[in-house]
Amino acid sequence: MRDDQLNMEIEEAIQASMKMTDVPAPELNRKLKAALYRQEAALQKQPAAHKIPLWYLPMVLNLVTFSLLALLAMIAIENIYVSCFVAGICLYADAAGILLTIVGVKRANIKEDITVRIEKRGVLA
Repeated sequence: MRDDQLNMEIEEAIQASMKMTDVPAPELNRKLKAALYRQEAALQKQPAAHKIPLWYLPMVLNLVTFSLLALLAMIAIENIYVSCFVAGICLYADAAGILLTIVGVKRANIKEDITVRIEKRGVLA
C-alpha cells in the first residue's frame, strides 16, 4: 500500500515536470548568442597555443650518435677491416634512422603526435 502511494507521488512529479513549458525569452537567446559570437571571434583572433614540432629530434639524435660512433671506430680500432666494418654498421644505422623517420612522418602522422604545445594563460583552446 505504501509503495503504491510512493509510486503515485513519483509518477505525479514526473507528469508535472513533463508538462512544464518554460522557454527562455527570445531576447535572452539573442543576447547569449551575441556574447558567444563575440567570445569566439576574440578567441580566433589570437592563437591559443604556440606549437614546437619535435618530429625531427629522434632522427637528429640518431644521426649524431651513430656518426660519432663511426668516427670513433675509425680512430680507435687498429685493424682497418674491422674499423671499416663497424663504421659501415654505424652508417647503416644512420640511414635506417632517417628512413624510419620518413616512414613515421608519412604513415603514422608523428608530426602531430610529437609536438609540444605551450598554451597562453587565460585563453581557452
